[in-house]
Amino acid sequence: MAVKTYTPTTPGRRQMTTPSFEEITKKTPEKSLIFTKKKHAGRNSYGKITVRHRGGGNKIKYRIIDFKRQNESAATVLAIEYDPNRTAYIALIQYEDGTKAYTIAPVGLKVGDVIYSGEKADIKPGNTLPISCIPQGTFIYNIELYPGKGAQLVRSAGTAAQLMSKENGMALVRLPSGEMRYVRLNCKATIGQVCNIEHENIKLGKAGKTRHKGIRPTVRGSVMNPCDHPHGGGEGRSPIGRSGPVTPWGKPALGLKTRNKKARTEQFIVKHRNGR
Repeated sequence: MAVKTYTPTTPGRRQMTTPSFEEITKKTPEKSLIFTKKKHAGRNSYGKITVRHRGGGNKIKYRIIDFKRQNESAATVLAIEYDPNRTAYIALIQYEDGTKAYTIAPVGLKVGDVIYSGEKADIKPGNTLPISCIPQGTFIYNIELYPGKGAQLVRSAGTAAQLMSKENGMALVRLPSGEMRYVRLNCKATIGQVCNIEHENIKLGKAGKTRHKGIRPTVRGSVMNPCDHPHGGGEGRSPIGRSGPVTPWGKPALGLKTRNKKARTEQFIVKHRNGR
């Protein structure tokens, strides 16, 4: 995949880069595998804003992704498609019984390739196996945390985890963030690395593209009044007057650890992503 640049005909075009979409082979999604995604503008079921700066944006249809891969028959790749709901591209596959499904496409997957799921599948990109059947050192993605629940880890563009070791019914996996954690051997994972590696090099170039994503402008707290934000007030460009930045509700904004130390999965984390 390559990154496409533009002639700077406008200020927005000057810095803008987009994917070349060389891997995309089909523009319209499969009608049986989509549904309209309803917008909530950051509001919960009571109508209260729980996530600020959300609203507007382009209409999006959600693609139903098969994260469980329970069908163990051969599946042929029909197309590689763009998905507006995620950074990775998705592959439209068709099983031997005619059933179609979407799955996250790995690097190197092409139209016409045949992928499998199950204990007897080969170790090749796109195949899904229980971790107990995957050799040590293999790069994997779409990792389950609970058997049969579906993939929850390593699903974004260009990411891959590495299977480090297996012992006592658990596998030690190194995640892209640097975190080392144990995963049950009977959980499934897919071989390979998620496609669209160059996604991290994409530059939006203009504010309008952020609005298309449904993200509204954010106003700095330091330019507000004291009644609106703890950073507000003062004559001219004033410091925040605190030892560190805080949220509009007075809680520390940087460095405050919010993870529950008594979380049930804490015991499976060997090394946190911050190095401890």
